[in-house]
This record gives sequence, C-alpha cells and structure tokens, in this order.
Amino acid sequence: MGFLQLLVVAVLASEHRVAGAAEVFGNSSEGLIEFSVGKFRYFELNRPFPEEAILHDISSNVTFLIFQIHSQYQNTTVSFSPTLLSNSSETGTASGLVFILRPEQSTCTWYLGTSGIQPVQNMAILLSYSERDPVPGGCNLEFDLDIDPNIYLEYNFFETTIKFAPANLGYARGVDPPPCDAGTDQDSRWRLQYDVYQYFLPENDLTEEMLLKHLQRMVSVPQVKASALKVVTLTANDKTSVSFSSLPGQGVIYNVIVWDPFLNTSAAYVPAHTYACSFEAGEGSCASLGRVSSKVFFTLFALLGFFICFFGHRFWKTELFFIGFIIMGFFFYILITRLTPIKYDGNLKIFHDDGVFWVTFSCIAILIPVVFMGCLRILNILTCGVIGSYSVVLAIDSYWSTSLSYITLNVLKRALNKDFHRAFTNVPFQTNDFIILAVWGMLAVSGITLQIQRERGRPFFPPHPYKLWKQERERRVTNILDPSYHIPPLRERLYGRLTQIKGLFQKEQPAGERTPLLL
Repeated sequence: MGFLQLLVVAVLASEHRVAGAAEVFGNSSEGLIEFSVGKFRYFELNRPFPEEAILHDISSNVTFLIFQIHSQYQNTTVSFSPTLLSNSSETGTASGLVFILRPEQSTCTWYLGTSGIQPVQNMAILLSYSERDPVPGGCNLEFDLDIDPNIYLEYNFFETTIKFAPANLGYARGVDPPPCDAGTDQDSRWRLQYDVYQYFLPENDLTEEMLLKHLQRMVSVPQVKASALKVVTLTANDKTSVSFSSLPGQGVIYNVIVWDPFLNTSAAYVPAHTYACSFEAGEGSCASLGRVSSKVFFTLFALLGFFICFFGHRFWKTELFFIGFIIMGFFFYILITRLTPIKYDGNLKIFHDDGVFWVTFSCIAILIPVVFMGCLRILNILTCGVIGSYSVVLAIDSYWSTSLSYITLNVLKRALNKDFHRAFTNVPFQTNDFIILAVWGMLAVSGITLQIQRERGRPFFPPHPYKLWKQERERRVTNILDPSYHIPPLRERLYGRLTQIKGLFQKEQPAGERTPLLL
C-alpha cells in the first residue's frame, strides 16, 4: 500500500511539472494567452485569427505598456480588437503596440493571429513604462498607427534602411499628451535624442532558435546598451531614417532608444531584424546564397591567386595577366552596371561625402607605391603575396560567409550606388573571421618570404618581352648558320598554310589516259 501511495504522489508531481512547463510557452490551445510584465513567452499561432491575450494586475505607477511579438520570417498580427483595422493593428515579423492606460485600469487585452498556412513560432514580451519615460512613436505622422513604436525595415543588395516615428514626452494617466509641434524649446519633444543600435547574430547561423534567443538582448534599454553597438545618435532635427550596408545571409537586429536628457529617462522601440535575403525564395534564398557559377569562378580565381602568391614575381607575364584581370574586371563591372539596365542583386561622417571618400581612397592607393618606389621588387612581391592570398579569402566567402570579403565589396557598392555614401558599413568580426584572417596572413607572409628568399642574387625583374624579341630578331639576321635564319617570313608561311588548306577542298582532276602506251 505504501508503494502505491508513493506512485500516486510521483505521478501527480510529474503532472504538475509538465503543466508548469507548458505555461511558459503560453496557453494558446484554449484561445487565451496570459502574459506577465517583463517575461518572455514562447507560443505557436495557427489560423484562424484571432487569439486573445491578457495581462492582469497592472501596477498603478505604470502609464503605458509596449507589447511586441517576433517571428523569424512569417508574418504575425497584433491588434487592439478582434476586427483588423489599419490604425489599430500591426502585421510583420516584428510587431508592437503601445497601450496608453486609463486611470484605475489594471487589466489589458489584445489579439494575436497569423494569416499564413503554416503554424508560426513566436516570442513575445510586455514592457512597462512610467509617466517620466518618453513614448516611442508618440508623434507619429507617417505610419498607420496613432502611436507607433515599430521600426520599419527595407533592404536591397546595397543597403538596409530603417525608419521610425518620432517619440513624444511622457505623461500621466488621464492627461492629454503634450503637443508634438507646438514649439521647439526644451519643454517639448524636440529635446529628445535617438540612439540607433546594431546587433549581429552569429555568422552562418540562420536557425529560428538562435534569432529568438538573441532578440531577448535587444528589447529593453539596459540590455540593448550592454549588448549592441551604438551606431549613431540622432536629434529631433534629424530625419528618423538610418541606412546600413546590406549583409546578405547575416542576421542583424536593429533597435532605437529614445532618451530624454532633461529627465534622464529612456524607452526602447520594438527591435527589427533582417538577413537581407528571403527565406521563401528559391534561387538566391538565404539557405542557398551564391550561385554555382560564382563558386566555380572564385575557386579557379583562388587557384591562380595561390600560384601568384608564391611564384608571381618570377612568372612575370602570369602576374601581369592576374593583376590586369582584376583591374579591368572592376572597371567593366562598374561601367556595365552604371551604364546599362543590368542590376546585381569606415563610418566616419566625413567619408559620407563622395568627393572626400574617393580622393582619400585614391591617395591611399597611390601612397603605397610611392613609399616603395625605391625598392620596386619588394613592392611587386608584396602585391603578389597580399592580393594572391586575398583571392583565397574570396573563394572561402563563396562557400562560408566571412566579413573580410566586404573590404572590396563595399568599395564596389560605393562605386555602383549613388546613395550608398549614407550607409553605415559595420560588419561582424567573429570567430570564423579571425580564423580566415589568420589563414590570409599566413598565406601572405609565406608567399612573400618564399619569393624574397628565391629572388636573392637574381635580376630585379625578368627581361622586358619587347627587348627579348628585338635581340632575337637581330641575332637571326646576323647569324646565317642559325636554322631559324632560313625560316620563311611570317607572311609566306601563312600563305603556304592557307594554300594547303585550300587544296583539301578542291576536287581531284581527271588524269587522262590510264592504259599503258602500245609500243
């Protein structure tokens, strides 16, 4: 009997543990999801819309709430009411609403859903703010919601642009909000400042679990400041739009923190994320970035670059072909892209000016050869080692993404896109980048060292091809014993070869009498 009692207790305990774990992921099966302030909830949304969400026991010192829901690439909808209206709902992969609380209000309800066919895994959280905190999107005049805390994101091959609505000053429950455009003094929203933050996900990881895990570091003000990189600070006089260099296949999370310098209070917008590629497209999707033809090209290019890295100075003509191919490839790629309909899919502020950027770029490109003008052999060997080994880096990037490829890609983007000068060009530099950087450095140093050792005691450069041809010509003219002296001129040799080829297509002529003559 004692054993049965213990068994019953164990079963009840296990059921209690399972119920508690299920509660963490939300009770979406019954159509009602309960939330707590500041706690992340994972749950799955299915058709049809909507499912009701509720928050109980709201503290009296809370004046507004921000609810946000995130998914990897499938859209979800959050709405104030079961009926979807453009000015009371938001749809996307990162959607949020601001709840302005009434006096004595302690309960809040809203609705969630998805219009997609497949179930959507989501993560959501509610954050609370007081009357001293600024209201993100409180002075929205551009988007549909009256108060819009969302960050709107657009991307193309060149740049990713985020936009957001201006914030307003905080206010107490039951009080009218401060006017947005009544004045520009320090008692208005014009004193607010906006810090734009950027956070990179681990490279080459496109999993949903990794995104939702790292999004938790980008929702509240302390977490954002501790985890992300502050890119720029905007004032109320600046346009609430910021551009970044697109990084296809690299997960990036953006957020904006609005700060009230007078009260020293802050609030965070709803973070937005992108991979600068599509999860639903076939060709060129996030899961299959890079064409097979590109991989083949960069692999062959890397093999030639590897040869140049170790033997380029001695094989002079091969090096000239390699460097010339790179220069002309850059030139014609820019020329064709700028002048034809064909399209292909340093954050210092001074370099946002195209004139300053290209003058500085040209000066650096010219300065290095000028410094090594007195030792041209060393300059040429350095060029072979660095550029040849970098071609291996580009080949690795076609298979395994690395930020080192943006050394050249960002220069190309700057030349091809007239608006790229406004983009911030931060890139992640993580473990795989350190490994590839070490490989690049090892190849470059090895190639340079080998060529310097091998070229000691030899002429600085191989003889000029024209001089070799001229010397050979003079030798043949003066030396009649040389067999090459008796070789016919090129014109006669070509004419003789054409005559032979012509004879192959002529019909055989009759030979006349074929019987033996009678004697």
